[in-house]
Amino acid sequence: MPDAIDLDAYLRRIGYRGTLAPDLPTLHALATAHAAAIPFENLDPLCGVPVRLELDALERKLLHEGRGGYCFEQNLLFAAVLRAVGFTVRGLIARVLWNQPEDAVTAQTHMLLDVEASGERCLADVGFGSMTLAGALRLQPGVAQATALEPFRLLEHEGEWRMQACVRGDWLTLYRFDLAPREIVDYVVANHYVSTWPASIFVQQLVVARTTCDRRLTLRDREFTVRRVGAEPERRSLRDTAEIRRVLHEEFLLRVPDNAELERKLAALPG
Repeated sequence: MPDAIDLDAYLRRIGYRGTLAPDLPTLHALATAHAAAIPFENLDPLCGVPVRLELDALERKLLHEGRGGYCFEQNLLFAAVLRAVGFTVRGLIARVLWNQPEDAVTAQTHMLLDVEASGERCLADVGFGSMTLAGALRLQPGVAQATALEPFRLLEHEGEWRMQACVRGDWLTLYRFDLAPREIVDYVVANHYVSTWPASIFVQQLVVARTTCDRRLTLRDREFTVRRVGAEPERRSLRDTAEIRRVLHEEFLLRVPDNAELERKLAALPG
């Protein structure tokens, strides 16, 4: 997949005006701005629309149409941006364990990035929904690393790594992975699986999220939640499609498509 990207359009989309260099401060700043500006969303698979991973399709959807996407879209776009800035980037794949037992065997359905920054090996992931990493982590096992929100850490055992976040005092695993670089075909296959498998959450439910420097916003079907570190979550149920569309636009910065199938899906959401 070609890596040439309209870098100026990307920087406008995320509102970034800082310096650009293949270093750790730039990586942190770009990841943080990306997570705050480009929402995680699954409107296409929810409506049966194919999710395309070609770079031109990602640029059109996420940069020019005011849309968001899920992990493959978000991290493939971010990888192209980082390469344009001068970073060395490798794609990885993970088994999601969020809200699963630690020993659960799940499919490899999540993409993250292995990035060289300031001579260090780091991990970036702008596409993990409600627990998206705003920033980057040094590839150092067993060390709590601060972010603007929760601290994160990496654990390693016999070549297997686990990404964890400290949520209300408990270290919870997001996913497990190894450091073997993956080819685009691995993401194409996983993307097809999660966007078309009838039991996939992305086919069954509305899932939208945005991560800022001080809060996490999520929408699951009609339940809109705002989470701040050290505070109780604020939850409310959205009444109708008009309120859902308003929240998608105002809170998630999402340009909502105007089509009959999406309107039907929104009206049928439980809650």
